Amino acid sequence: MNKSIILHVLGWILNFEAAFMVLPIIVALIYGEKSGYAFLITIGICLLIGLPLALFKPKSRIFYAKEGFVSVALGWIMLSFIGALPFYISGQIPHFVDAMFEIISGFTTTGSSILSDVEALDYCMLFWRSFTHWIGGMGVLVFILAILPLARGESMHIMRAESPGPSVEKFVPRMRTSASLLYGIYIGMTILQILLLLAGRMPLFDALTLTFGSAGTGGFTIKNTNIMSYSPYLQNVITIFMFLFGVNFNFYYLVLLRKAKDAFKMEEVKWYFIIVVIAIVLISFNTGQVKGFFGAIHHSAFQVSSIITTTGYATLDFNYWPTFSKTILMLLMFIGACAGSTGGGIKVSRIVVLFKTIGKEMAYLVHRRSVKVIKLNNKKQENETVRSINVFFVTYMIIFGASLLIISLDNFDFTTTFTAVATTLNNVGPGLEIIGPMGNFGGFSDLSKLVMMFNMLAGRLEIFPILVLFSPSTWKR
Repeated sequence: MNKSIILHVLGWILNFEAAFMVLPIIVALIYGEKSGYAFLITIGICLLIGLPLALFKPKSRIFYAKEGFVSVALGWIMLSFIGALPFYISGQIPHFVDAMFEIISGFTTTGSSILSDVEALDYCMLFWRSFTHWIGGMGVLVFILAILPLARGESMHIMRAESPGPSVEKFVPRMRTSASLLYGIYIGMTILQILLLLAGRMPLFDALTLTFGSAGTGGFTIKNTNIMSYSPYLQNVITIFMFLFGVNFNFYYLVLLRKAKDAFKMEEVKWYFIIVVIAIVLISFNTGQVKGFFGAIHHSAFQVSSIITTTGYATLDFNYWPTFSKTILMLLMFIGACAGSTGGGIKVSRIVVLFKTIGKEMAYLVHRRSVKVIKLNNKKQENETVRSINVFFVTYMIIFGASLLIISLDNFDFTTTFTAVATTLNNVGPGLEIIGPMGNFGGFSDLSKLVMMFNMLAGRLEIFPILVLFSPSTWKR
């Protein structure tokens, strides 16, 4: 293993995290908050460790898949540990496990919170909390790749380890250009949402923080009432952008190239749209008698977009919805958004391939001599891709079951326990019952919180980059 290049990458991650923390310091100065000193201390720690590692030139820039997985996994763990320090140092979240839970939930764009009173935090802390969604949405290493040529052509290994979905393809031959295009689209959509929210007379601070959550499909809010207190126009803008950020970014790239026909032929995007529409219609009819039909459409569209993209915002407490509607939301938690988006979950593309695999197996049982090819977007899916999806699903279920068993030791009701695992492993945010949109995760034990932290990291990094750290063969030369 090329440890020197891994340390070099980790150094750059710390330096960029220090740069990101300048923004909450500016917010602290604007609002006259003394807690901003915690960011200054943390920046000092970042630079003290990060600068020597970044300036030290590695002996070799050879970068294979092993180095990619390890760099990404260690990078996210280190990013979270350092990112939690401002909460802890300032005393805004005095228990370090809680501070780690909150920041991991932020960076992984989960949105689950241990806070019972969000509005008690200073503005600079609220800003940092939401800004971590935006940083983690596209991935901090993808951001670094867009700026610095860290590992020549082998940097594809970093992007594959960090970007969500069963496979990652280059837009253009150069990996650095691909990363730049991704962030160009990401920043452009972010700015557009901020402007539309400002046009609806939303305060600038609110527009920034809520857009960070929508863009990163995270879900941290700055009000105890979540999104309830905002106007229908503002809620509709957020609904649309949550949905858009859940679309595979390849779609936007093709549209920008004026290849709209190819973009709309993307099978995953079609199914994503179909699933969203069906869910909205079913929930609207099921809840129509509560809010009126048009009100039901408004709220169901918001919640469906929020849950399938794993954002986690809420315009009402869906704990009070009928069981049928809550069950649909639960299924959407598992499905998740498109691959290549900022959303979490299993991903629509994997679900489509899994169903096609079942169809292939059924056809084989009936016609033993038949040869059926699994295709996605009219492209043949290699056996290696299908195998990796099957292995992912099995591993996912094993982690889910083990987590459910450990968290059940806290002796909460089954719905709370089950959705706590589902919402953290799928990076959704709220669950049901105690951890619903108006609840929080503060009542869980430290052990359960540690398990859920692992789940959030595993879910965001597609499981295997985190598991690789526990394999003895990873650390062998």
